[in-house]
Amino acid sequence: MALVVQKFGGTSVADASKIKAAAQKAIMRHQAGDQVVVVVSAMGHQTDILVDLAKQISDRPSAREMDMLLSTGEQVSVALFAIAVQAAGYKAVSLTGSQIGIRTDSTHTKARIRSISTDNVKQLLDTGAIVIAAGFQGIDQNGNITTLGRGGSDTTAVALAAVLNADLCEIYTDVDGIYTTDPRVLSDARRLGSISYDEMLELASLGAGVMHPRSIEFAKKFGVKVVVRSSFKDMPGTLILAADQAVRRPVSGVALAKDEARITLEGAPDQPGSSHSLFSTLADSGIAVDMIVQNVGQAGRADISFTVPEEDLAEALERTTRVAKAIGAAGVSHDGEMAKVSVVGVGMEAEEGVAGRMFSALSAEKINVHMITTSEIKISVLVGRADGPAAVRAVHRAFALEAAHGEPASSAGGPLPKSSPLDVVRRLEGMEDLAIEDCLLDSSQALLTFTDLPDTPGVAADVFEEIGRAGLLVDMIVQSNPRDGRAEISFTVPAASREKAIDIAGRIAAARGAGVADVPHVAKLSITGVGIRSHAGVADRLFKPLADAGINLDLVSTSEVRLNVIVAAEHGARSLELLRKAFGV
Repeated sequence: MALVVQKFGGTSVADASKIKAAAQKAIMRHQAGDQVVVVVSAMGHQTDILVDLAKQISDRPSAREMDMLLSTGEQVSVALFAIAVQAAGYKAVSLTGSQIGIRTDSTHTKARIRSISTDNVKQLLDTGAIVIAAGFQGIDQNGNITTLGRGGSDTTAVALAAVLNADLCEIYTDVDGIYTTDPRVLSDARRLGSISYDEMLELASLGAGVMHPRSIEFAKKFGVKVVVRSSFKDMPGTLILAADQAVRRPVSGVALAKDEARITLEGAPDQPGSSHSLFSTLADSGIAVDMIVQNVGQAGRADISFTVPEEDLAEALERTTRVAKAIGAAGVSHDGEMAKVSVVGVGMEAEEGVAGRMFSALSAEKINVHMITTSEIKISVLVGRADGPAAVRAVHRAFALEAAHGEPASSAGGPLPKSSPLDVVRRLEGMEDLAIEDCLLDSSQALLTFTDLPDTPGVAADVFEEIGRAGLLVDMIVQSNPRDGRAEISFTVPAASREKAIDIAGRIAAARGAGVADVPHVAKLSITGVGIRSHAGVADRLFKPLADAGINLDLVSTSEVRLNVIVAAEHGARSLELLRKAFGV
């Protein structure tokens, strides 16, 4: 007998006939001998209707009352779903978030789960009932109803699967799995049979809207096996698994984040503390920064560029301008019309030429790249918003993802290991806290920087195509936002390949009127974990101890699951010690 959590989104329960159809899926699991917990969203556009009603009464309704109002949408759904199961002759009980025992913090409209009590749900399951749980909601320590924000029902479902130690969490939605890119942007997109947690976490955070990043954070943190499948078609769907269970590909998917805004702190003093001053100020306002790029300092000055959601641009710009004046930076520039295009794949780090292929595809479409940042499984570029869809199509074709038909989901992965009672108790504490897995030091790399490259489409492609042909395995790639028509691109290679890299880089630079600088040995520090992007202040926690110790940053790049910095080689061991202490690893 397995324990299965099923989640049905708003489109899956949009009317009475769809509720009955969804109920049959739960009943079929129950008939097979499984214990079943169903998590349900509000019907169709019910949440939008409630929001509109509130706005007809007040332009600024309080967050607490909005939670009270919006939570009623799920209560309607769970009651109707339970009635549908009972009408078919089976036992069902509907529960609100408070009845389940979902405890959250007090941040109304975007609360984080603190713990979940499983006693009531387990007792009902043991009586043979199908438990119908309201998604999206919980209660705080004072008994106030709270809601979990965007994607809250996904988060509820995966969190319940985690604390119940479920064998599987099925996410039923209006698409039949995870695709290589958004089918609405590119009709040639193909369904994947399986994908790793890290790949899905990157794709979800980068704009793939099938699942919310917070739910994937739970799945990875607690090892929940998740399958995404259609409510309306009998399809195998896509399994989301640990990396050693999913198929390894150099590139699994392409994501587009359309509503990005870029801010650059220009000419900041290239000294310890500049980054900390900036990101501590942003963290205080709760702004979650995405891409962070700091270029190699020149003449005692460095540019620090970062992206934020367009809706946070005004506040982030005001705070950045304040920091610029305080530290004596040259100024602040910004662009609110940006898009981020990313390729993601767990096999990327062992494959030569991935960056060159991506940049060449963009060059062929004459799409200019404004920023580049990489991690072990992701390459992200910032382009003009109008170029976003064309960039996705070009990159998707470059990696022939339209031919990457997924394997059947049922063929991937094995059963989850069962947890001890003590481990289950541990799961209940601080469920959505930042979870840093490790802090790593790599002292085996050399750093090269192209300076004064012409800021024209194709420059990055020319550079990394030639580097790829030479067989050089590149790790970090960072391109800062161009200034005055010139760009700067830095990258790291194994120190053993430095001489070869300098020779190739010198030829590339000479042909383009650019310069090359190199550092024979650098220290690369990597923070890995869950919640790095969704928790405001992670960057500040990294920068502060280094600044306090007088250690300067030479390069910065970010991703959803990793934050990388380059410091001078002689500071590597000390930096590792400081960061391990700061993050408690």
